[in-house]
Amino acid sequence: MEHEIRFPHLGIVLKNVGDGFNIGGFEIKYYGIMIALGFLFGMIVAYQAAKHTKDFDPELVFDYLIWMVIPAIVGARLYYVIFSWDYYGKHPGEIFAIRNGGLAIYGGILASILVLFIFCKVRKVSMMKFADIAVKGLLVGQILGRWGNFFNREAFGRYTDSLFAMQIPTDFFVDHGRMGEIIKSGVYNTPVYLPSSTGDAITYIQVHPTFLYEGLWNLALLIFIIWFTKRKTFDGQLLAIYLAGYGIGRFWIEGLRTDSLMLGGTGIRVSQLLAAILALIGIGAILYQTIRRKRMEK
Repeated sequence: MEHEIRFPHLGIVLKNVGDGFNIGGFEIKYYGIMIALGFLFGMIVAYQAAKHTKDFDPELVFDYLIWMVIPAIVGARLYYVIFSWDYYGKHPGEIFAIRNGGLAIYGGILASILVLFIFCKVRKVSMMKFADIAVKGLLVGQILGRWGNFFNREAFGRYTDSLFAMQIPTDFFVDHGRMGEIIKSGVYNTPVYLPSSTGDAITYIQVHPTFLYEGLWNLALLIFIIWFTKRKTFDGQLLAIYLAGYGIGRFWIEGLRTDSLMLGGTGIRVSQLLAAILALIGIGAILYQTIRRKRMEK
């Protein structure tokens, strides 16, 4: 029963949902597979977007990806470790155990932007034009990456009895040595008991599937950006829409989560703070360019 995930109000019961499989004694995590697929399909989407962009060589997408992959992973891991130092300072041997999860998308995004800036300077390419292409691939990667959280049973929210409520057996966390974090998160304060096939009661936590919320939000944002592409009025506009849209969605969703990275002892959620900053930057860029354009038309 530990590998079962339920969405009771939707009538969905997923059985035998493991977090990985073994080949020749080597364990392969679905989390890593989803991250890899995110890079692959993100690259394909960005390449296709580049092919339909005037005065842009689509081969640059492959070149940039070669530059970006390792820094993005390092950035995502470094960000997570820095803001989880209370744990990793005591368990330094686990800093490099990324197969078990622990990649923060913000760290990856910041590293990717830095690499993009350097890459565009070296190749003498418009960074804003390239960014409008890259955000489509980035969103695809984020959507697929969130399903890695699903297989790892992480990045979920507090207790809920809403339509999308997700139930996970606590046996999974016991067997993976993670029951401490579940108790600390507070979601175990409202357990759900359901009978098993043997008649014994199985204990579940019932939570917001925030990985699903963010995946659906990003999908809607991706669809809007694709639709808006032919209507954009300046290079960097799709990037601004991404920053505003993702920032707003992440700010709301992060408020539901129980595993947020905190800023020291302030009680401020780091990802919520960054989401607000990104949203303000995106909205500010759109307003600035809109006002500037209207003034030029006068």
